[in-house]
Amino acid sequence: MKKLSRRERILRYGTVMGSCLALAIMIILSLCTSRQCHSENPEPLAEGCTWTEKLTNASAALPELKPIDRTMERFMQQWGIKGLQLAIVRNDSLVYTQGYGWADLEAGVPMEATTIMRIASASKLVTAIAAMKLIEEGRMSLDSKIFGPGGILTDIFPDSIIADPRAFDITVDHLLLHQGGFSRWMGDPMFRTADIMKAQKLTTPPTPEKMVEIVMSHRLSFAPGASRRYSNFGYMLLSLAIGKASGTDYWQYVREHVLEPAGACGLMSAGNYYADRHPSEARYYPPDSSETVEEYNGSGCMVPRVYGGSDINALLGAGGWTASAAELARLVAAIDTNPAVPDILSAESIATLTENAPKEKLARGWVDADSAGNWVRTGTLASTHAFIKRFANGEIWVMLTNSGVWTGHSFSHQQARVINDMASRYHDLLPHRSLW
Repeated sequence: MKKLSRRERILRYGTVMGSCLALAIMIILSLCTSRQCHSENPEPLAEGCTWTEKLTNASAALPELKPIDRTMERFMQQWGIKGLQLAIVRNDSLVYTQGYGWADLEAGVPMEATTIMRIASASKLVTAIAAMKLIEEGRMSLDSKIFGPGGILTDIFPDSIIADPRAFDITVDHLLLHQGGFSRWMGDPMFRTADIMKAQKLTTPPTPEKMVEIVMSHRLSFAPGASRRYSNFGYMLLSLAIGKASGTDYWQYVREHVLEPAGACGLMSAGNYYADRHPSEARYYPPDSSETVEEYNGSGCMVPRVYGGSDINALLGAGGWTASAAELARLVAAIDTNPAVPDILSAESIATLTENAPKEKLARGWVDADSAGNWVRTGTLASTHAFIKRFANGEIWVMLTNSGVWTGHSFSHQQARVINDMASRYHDLLPHRSLW
């Protein structure tokens, strides 16, 4: 490797520092305009989604549910959470939802019932629903191949990019079940963008399509279907397949065929930076506010992990959605077999998503589904924790936070504990009403 002269080193250092300075200015400007951004009027809601227009903390509040509020406030204090949201559904009716704490502490914006937040891997449930919808439409099947002759993505990815011939056996169902067998030679590729750029000598972050080429240039860790390993890459790949099979793109298909029919139009694709957020989106807080990491795009800048540390948007359906707790609850109500909110999937498709195999944990989209009818979905990023539970009695409880917790993925156990406790303790306090 050629040794750089002193002048070249100075120039290179100046370039990096200049880009970092530009990023710092962008962050400062976004802070200065935060109140204005949050006051922007959202786009008109689609028909069937207008139930959110009058939904606020005040409109949902009930004096008799103060014990739930106090439990949430203690929970936030215990774990250092800046903002939290809770939604409760009974008999397919939204009976309670509240925002607690701050959506944006620095800007003085409280957490509202309609504030949206990143939902991390809870996005996989959205993606699994979309896959089942496409299957019902006859545009693909669980057994549809992804690569090779007749594969959904054959037109995009030629056979020459595949290093392991076993990859030609990967099906839609393998992706749904985390059974694709993808190599993690550098860890989770979806969160190692800067390292992959260095290894591949890339000057720009890899697109989802480029990431597929990179990952598939390595041999699989196991034959598709032979084992199971949780894979963000697999659900990103499934997102590309959904876009291709639908003839549109992933985001558009999900909005038009899943979210609007379900009456959950408030879900939005996530951005990577504070300045990218939607008008009603919260600010995010990492477990350690002093921690910085290398920016995902290879700039060399050190940035807050929650803003620029990862390419959140490129996760697509693996972790790229934002939502409110009430919107997520509405989506689950549209796939729970209770006819009060019309289901957007057939009973057969819902059964396929929640197929019970406890030892293998084979639920599709959900992380767990037992034979009694309890379904669970979690999601974790340094910026957020999402927890969704549909109880066997039909109740749906959703909790979202805009703060990461130092225990990481295991925090979902604490969310499960407090939600299970509240569902049992406060069952008789829940009102008979519908905020939908």
